[in-house]
Amino acid sequence: MTIELSLLAPHVPSICHEDQVPEFQKDMVAYMKGVSKKISEIKPDVVVLVSCHWPSTFFHYVDCTEEHKGILTAFEAPDLIKDVPYHYPGDSDLANELVQAGHTAGLQVQGVNDPYYVWDYGTVVPLRYLVPNEDIPVINLSVTLAASLEETYQWGKEIAKVLKESDKKIVFVSSGALSHNLVRGRHNKPTVSEHALDKQFIEFIMNKDYKGAYNMLPQYARLAKVESGGRHLAMLLSMVENDWEPTYFADGQSSGSWNALIAFGEKDKVRLVAEAEAEFAT
Repeated sequence: MTIELSLLAPHVPSICHEDQVPEFQKDMVAYMKGVSKKISEIKPDVVVLVSCHWPSTFFHYVDCTEEHKGILTAFEAPDLIKDVPYHYPGDSDLANELVQAGHTAGLQVQGVNDPYYVWDYGTVVPLRYLVPNEDIPVINLSVTLAASLEETYQWGKEIAKVLKESDKKIVFVSSGALSHNLVRGRHNKPTVSEHALDKQFIEFIMNKDYKGAYNMLPQYARLAKVESGGRHLAMLLSMVENDWEPTYFADGQSSGSWNALIAFGEKDKVRLVAEAEAEFAT
């Protein structure tokens, strides 16, 4: 079948527990729950997720584990994310196809098959809202610090080729922020200059100028300190078809970063159901 939907999703630690979400982040949570309903309608066979909080040094890792089960306490924020259980099926067959495609393309790709590997919060947090019933298989991908944006984009293209040729319906999730020059105080927004770059990048996206967005990415990542050097965005852009429609749902700050929920796909697959409004709405 094909990639049914691609998402840029936030994973800020303060949204892990719904009852603790600050006011200025509630829209992101509400619309992630709305997107979850759309995902349920699509009935995907697998979710493929790249997380900025799985930073690998040299290899592009693919989590090929058949069952993802663990309890997460986040190293960076154990006060906000502590003893959080998760239990999702995996898809080892498709994951191993991705690894083989990477090898064939001459890329440094390795599969990981370890039931004791514990997911990071960039994986767990968005999935708690997007796939709350834990009933869709997940394949997790790392961001690779030794890989350039160009190499990461190439790796994404190889992944996209396998996914589009698969007989499965797939949702791709890029879990990460836009500008990410962190400061203390989660209420703080990016600087005016950093946010201007966010807005320009988003403008390219919303005008469906995906090539322009990709060409902007190296300087944008450097000047606005985009999370993971923008590698998750390069991966996301490698999945997006030129005629796909972007839908911008919500955004918000977190400690000087800017975070957005954006979906890409055919028009009928990115239109939210009517119930997408916030449970938090006042």
